Amino acid sequence: MAETTHGGNGGASRPDERISGRISGRIDERALAEAVRFTSDLIRIDTANRGGGDCRERPAAEYVAEQLADAGLEPLLLEKEPGRTNVVARIPGTDPGAEAILVHGHLDVVPAEPADWSVHPFSGEVRDGVVWGRGAIDMKGMDAMVLAVVRAWARAGVRPPRDVVIAYTADEEDTSLPGAAFLAAEHAALFEGCTVGISESGGYTFHADGGLRLYPVAAGERGSAWVRLTAQGTAGHGSKVNRRNAVVRLAAAVTRIGEYKWPVRLTPTVRAALREIAAVHGIEANPDAPGFDADELLAKLGTAAALVAATVRNSANPTMLDAGYKINVIPGLAVGHIDGRTVPGGEAEFERIMDELTGPDVDWEYHHRETSLQAPVDAPVFARMRAALERFDPDARVVPFCMSGGTDAKHFSRLGITGYGFSPVRLPAGYDYQALFHGVDERVPVDALHFGVRVLDHFLMDRSLTDRSLTDPSLTDRSLLGRTPTEPLADPY
Repeated sequence: MAETTHGGNGGASRPDERISGRISGRIDERALAEAVRFTSDLIRIDTANRGGGDCRERPAAEYVAEQLADAGLEPLLLEKEPGRTNVVARIPGTDPGAEAILVHGHLDVVPAEPADWSVHPFSGEVRDGVVWGRGAIDMKGMDAMVLAVVRAWARAGVRPPRDVVIAYTADEEDTSLPGAAFLAAEHAALFEGCTVGISESGGYTFHADGGLRLYPVAAGERGSAWVRLTAQGTAGHGSKVNRRNAVVRLAAAVTRIGEYKWPVRLTPTVRAALREIAAVHGIEANPDAPGFDADELLAKLGTAAALVAATVRNSANPTMLDAGYKINVIPGLAVGHIDGRTVPGGEAEFERIMDELTGPDVDWEYHHRETSLQAPVDAPVFARMRAALERFDPDARVVPFCMSGGTDAKHFSRLGITGYGFSPVRLPAGYDYQALFHGVDERVPVDALHFGVRVLDHFLMDRSLTDRSLTDPSLTDRSLLGRTPTEPLADPY
């Protein structure tokens, strides 16, 4: 078992050098079975994150470290706080000059109430070809697929064409301070050479109207702008007239914020998403045209509008209220919390509008804020993600999108790592991937995990990117852009 440390070079033992030629059966039946078993095992390790430090990822971290060590790697277990454990390992590639890729996933999950579920949320039960439990989608399934791929490479005696850094993080479901933020701030050397990172919330099947199978790949994230509102007033008896009632002042501000319709602000990623999603529906759209009406287009996209609607503008949703201690006492203080999200470049507008909506009687301050992200959708690495999905689902329609929320990619971006959401799963009709995030009866089909293992292996083993920048659009293989879904793909091996 790897030892806990507060430093290190993140190195790994080098597996067998044999890499020449295409290795038949690199992803074998054992790899597929391990993806399912690892998902189930990780779900059974309760890493529910209740916030405020109430979580312990170490048992899950030790589990993944054991699987990595068994594959010949030298994983590091890193902690900022006791029990809040991260795991990092590096797989050396065959081309030491190639840009490295970071593959990261978090080990914590949001809480789950067993009484609400059809199956106990921490059972990891496999029933009728489906793995059930908290984290099946977000994101222990992806964690397991990565383990299965890495171990399959070790058995086959192959190495990826570039260094691949694997990171399993703590606390993504809260502040990430003992997790990705800690790794980026205090262990940056472990990620040396990484220019691109892939993680959760992209590459999944979205069943749109007309039988279309979309696969949105995330190339951006809105920023977090969590706000605390404070209304001061005059305390007094509940039976008296009070024109300085803190509850009334807070309620008025919260109502204004909740009812406000933020102006449309289209970023490059969202423009590309609107254009491509419209195209697969047979709708011509030009988001760059003067007078373009994003809301009008969204109304035409049917169910697919859900992929974009939350990211065409900033948002601010009231979520918590706290005031008073007795029904017949008017409190002198009332507090509210707002979940604000900002599109890239929308931070200044958010602050200006919040000043206007809160008014003179309510103060506001950031409770937590985090940057927004954008990644190029015409980059070589995006084209290869598209190609990997289409290889294993020829009818896939791969489209870019921007996440409405955020991930650990924000912290790794401080190291110059461009983040994409790419945790591929092929889901049958009736599975609402986004609803399963943090939802009741979270689950993932066994076949979806098998699909993800094959896609991840194909993408990470793609040698066509080793002699070029992963994110420079001028180096993109243009044959992979605008391809009709039924055209065969050239084998990159």
